[in-house]
Amino acid sequence: MASEITCLIVDDHEVVREGLRLSLSRAKHIRVVGEAVDGASAVALAERRRPDVVLMDVRMPGMDGLEATQKLIASVPAANVLIFTAYNERSLLTQALESGARGYILKEASHATLVRAIEKVSEGHSYIDPALMPSFLEGRDREGLLTAREREILQLLADGMSNADAAEKLFISQETVKSHVRHILTKLEADTRTHAVAIALRQSIIE
Repeated sequence: MASEITCLIVDDHEVVREGLRLSLSRAKHIRVVGEAVDGASAVALAERRRPDVVLMDVRMPGMDGLEATQKLIASVPAANVLIFTAYNERSLLTQALESGARGYILKEASHATLVRAIEKVSEGHSYIDPALMPSFLEGRDREGLLTAREREILQLLADGMSNADAAEKLFISQETVKSHVRHILTKLEADTRTHAVAIALRQSIIE
């Protein structure tokens, strides 16, 4: 990639921050612009440094990564949060996406996967560690990954409704519908709305 990507590292363990900094130094187009040890300092530092991507740990003392993600995005909307955690729990992935994170990657991920994730979220796309998908999304397990509202919206899309139509029917804003659609695409690993509907129909998530 030609353009530089600035990153903020957030983790309460110094050895993890050092490892990340060393790993990212191998990618010439990625520059670390700061490090924070907890959620509160991450928000404050992001406001000053305005990073493109924030690598956010989840389990930290004080303000955890999920709360920090919500506050950080509210304060610095241009920042893209990539959850960087040792925990491969499906509920945590769902909570992270609901908090506004664009990506979720495991700490055991390879250097190439980490760089790929940073590149994707810096462009505003979603990214979920491929290592998570086999265990999370086998068969109808996909259904458990979607919230009731997301399944409802997916059904409306399958019925041919636009975002505006769905918003009007559900008495919510178009922005809220767009947010749900983005989560649906990420969770189902779908490239488009049509692809997501096809997956959902095949997996019997919707009818």
